[in-house]
Amino acid sequence: MADLKQRIAKRCAKEFKDGDFINLGIGLPTMVADYIPDDIAVTCHSENGFAGIDAVADETNTDVDIINSGGVYVTALPRAKFFDTAESFGLVRGGHVKATVLGAMEVAENGDLANWIVPGKKVAGMGGAMDLCAGCPEVIIVMLHTQKGNHKILEKCTLPLTAEKCVSKIITEMGVMEVREDGIWVTELHPDYSREDIQAATGCKLHFDPEMKPMEEE
Repeated sequence: MADLKQRIAKRCAKEFKDGDFINLGIGLPTMVADYIPDDIAVTCHSENGFAGIDAVADETNTDVDIINSGGVYVTALPRAKFFDTAESFGLVRGGHVKATVLGAMEVAENGDLANWIVPGKKVAGMGGAMDLCAGCPEVIIVMLHTQKGNHKILEKCTLPLTAEKCVSKIITEMGVMEVREDGIWVTELHPDYSREDIQAATGCKLHFDPEMKPMEEE
């Protein structure tokens, strides 16, 4: 499981270029910062008021004053900045964050996203995902393709929505998919899986890009 999540995070890190200012959500998205190449300057934002996230901290470099929005201890780049929540969401709502990387419980083929609550379960609240989906030009979902064998990519979400028609790209252990006007298109397929495998693991019809290539990791 950990290896699959690393695969997803590594591939997601390839989405960004020098100078990008991006947001990383809680959970798996946090791992993306670990794999951004050292030769490019990508600034990772956390909505609790922090820009310049580096890798997740370990027992050798933990600073108890530096946590991300999920409460995880992380390290900070030399250029890191800290600010209050109002300024943090001003950056998001003002369109200054190029992309947000979020996890998901469900994604619909039209780009609807459900990632904040399972009815009947206790949760802390919506968090910043609704603002991020509305304010960021690009919403990238990173997640395992299924949950205990159940489809997470569906014709229509069954859980309460976080935002409508917001998802632009989905990256799972099986491949990379783009959400387009006419549905979800597979642009990269991991060599461990066939077209039939990824379709069987998906709850809606997939389209395969004519220029589809093997999913990159390294």
